[in-house]
Amino acid sequence: MGLKALQNGSDIRGIAVDHEDKKANLTPEQVGEIAVGIVRWLCEEKQLAEKHQAGDLKIGIGHDSRISADSLKQALIDSFVNQQVDVLDFVLATTPAMFMTTQFPQYDCDASIMITASHLPYYFNGLKLFTKSGGAEKTDIAYILSHTAPLETTGKGNVMSADIIDDYSADLTEKIRKGMKTEAEKPLTGFRIIVDAGNGAGGFFAEKVLQVLGADTTGSQFLEPDGMFPNHIPNPDNKEAMASIQQAVLQNKADLGVIFDTDVDRSALVDATGEVINRNNLIAVLATIVLDEYPGSSIVTNSPTSSHLKDFIEAKGGKQVRYISGYRNVINKMIELNNKGIETPLAIETSGHAAFKENYFLDDGAYVIAKILMLLPKLKTQNETLGELIESLKQPLETQELRFEIMADDVKGYGNQVIQELESFVTSHAGMTIDPENEEGIRVNVFDDYGSGWLLLRMSLHEPLLVLQVENDEKDKNQKVLETLNEFFGKYTELDLTKLTQFLGE
Repeated sequence: MGLKALQNGSDIRGIAVDHEDKKANLTPEQVGEIAVGIVRWLCEEKQLAEKHQAGDLKIGIGHDSRISADSLKQALIDSFVNQQVDVLDFVLATTPAMFMTTQFPQYDCDASIMITASHLPYYFNGLKLFTKSGGAEKTDIAYILSHTAPLETTGKGNVMSADIIDDYSADLTEKIRKGMKTEAEKPLTGFRIIVDAGNGAGGFFAEKVLQVLGADTTGSQFLEPDGMFPNHIPNPDNKEAMASIQQAVLQNKADLGVIFDTDVDRSALVDATGEVINRNNLIAVLATIVLDEYPGSSIVTNSPTSSHLKDFIEAKGGKQVRYISGYRNVINKMIELNNKGIETPLAIETSGHAAFKENYFLDDGAYVIAKILMLLPKLKTQNETLGELIESLKQPLETQELRFEIMADDVKGYGNQVIQELESFVTSHAGMTIDPENEEGIRVNVFDDYGSGWLLLRMSLHEPLLVLQVENDEKDKNQKVLETLNEFFGKYTELDLTKLTQFLGE
């Protein structure tokens, strides 16, 4: 298998540890080759060739808690040193902190690399790349993986150790104080806030941010890095993970619970009543904050958001722009809108990836929590919870997500054919209309005999799947919607419809 198979959108990702029938394809050998491609990319695409030839090119490397991190990091270091590149080894770090190594003048990295595979199982790993201008794009990754012939050099690079987390935490705490409009050293005194790091890289947040600001973090859990993730998947979009932090908040009578994914570019919360604030709820909280700061502005989301969220944002005077899934896609759409003069302070996916214009357009889970912490003293004064802040967001009565594996050789072509032909099917059925405000797959509003709701059929970003999401405000109406769709899907012999037939009880 070639390096190109390791591209995962704007990241690099693969199996780093042999597991059952899965053979490692992201090994130190492959990573050494990728390091050559990274240097070629920086020199040829980022105009850093002169700096490289002078021996002044500097790359920072950090990693989360995965068990394969050290061996992959060493492969990067060895390759970079042999290519006359200086390396700053930041050891355990987070994805947003690694971007900041390109911004903080004390480090001034030309590029940085985070070794992580986000929430995937322990045997996966990957690379996320940044330069001073932001994260790598899909085209950048394609270039890196296809340009692995080394450039000529005359010397060797150096390796130095550094710790970004202390500086990143100090910067974050100062931003929180500023956002609270206070000069108090410990403005969170009197609050109990617990952290669930899922044994990833986010454990620092309890000690180096919350405690520094005066919060009591008693009851925090799974702060110790453990790359086997023994307690739960570190994923704010996972029901088991959210149930874990929810239970911890209620048991400890905390004011707030915070949960991060492995590399801290995503987060979610639980408020004092135990209400889970992720997915549409998290978008609503952050929308409330930015629309107060930037009245009438636009907010970019990915496509699988509730129709009620659109109503919520519009009721607050904002505009929702539903766009293609993928965190780089929604971030790039935010940048595009701002460049056109359309005030767009926030881009966010239902998975929890959220980026603010004011924070380098960077998806930073810790900064999301920082924005919410800025609100806490005000909410406490008003005797209000985060959940009450969004109580006008209507919740659907029924939600289903079904994934259908595409078994055809031409996965993309077959999947798009199904999506296109669903349009004709929908227009011939009363009680279904196509929603024109959609840029991914096909979104359909359902009504009358089908209750009151919507469905979305789209291609998965990285897997050979069609993803079907159905929401309804009336009980048992999703069953009716899916029974009708079963008539449509039944003719597609190269779709695995097991999930659908199981749901319908056939």
